[in-house]
Amino acid sequence: MARYSGPVCRLCRREGMKLFLKGDRCYTEKCAIEKRNLVPGQHGAGRKPKIVGYGLQLREKQKTKRYYGVLETQFRNAFEKASIQKGITGENLLAAMEHRLDNVIYRLGLATSRPMARQIVRHGHIQVNGRKVNIPSFVTRTGDVIEVREKSKKNPMILSSTDATASRPAPTWLEFDRDSLRGRITATFKRDELVQIQLNEQLIVELYSK
Repeated sequence: MARYSGPVCRLCRREGMKLFLKGDRCYTEKCAIEKRNLVPGQHGAGRKPKIVGYGLQLREKQKTKRYYGVLETQFRNAFEKASIQKGITGENLLAAMEHRLDNVIYRLGLATSRPMARQIVRHGHIQVNGRKVNIPSFVTRTGDVIEVREKSKKNPMILSSTDATASRPAPTWLEFDRDSLRGRITATFKRDELVQIQLNEQLIVELYSK
């Protein structure tokens, strides 16, 4: 499966904000944004152009893709599906991103970052409704039970992640039992629960609708 394999701190610097791509590091003074918030490249210090119109829409799309860790084809396909669903297209798009299995694992606190969550899923540590699922883009639904497989409950990476994220409560649309490493989707993601970063999904809708 295609994925970005370059330096992730470069992505945060390009967007000029934290995208929380490196787990715990993003919450420390070692974060690239804290140390050197400059656009990547040798002329980054002097590159501060005013962004308007198409450029603003493009940056919003790139920021959202990078935040959720998806590439263009996946993101465009998600938009096409969101556009034919009932409701507001932009909110449908964000809901589709939030309900991806790798994102749910991250939101539950079983991983400190989405790249780590993707790795946990790909390695077969997760099951949904009692069946192993190793596809990070698997779309979860209300009522689904997501849990760590029995033989993976002592995995050091998972245990260290749950300890590191113990103080970060799960969103209200998820419930999680840290003792059994089992979570459940109790509702559909709501737009006002996206509080980690600021996104303007309407700009993405305008870009793709041209």
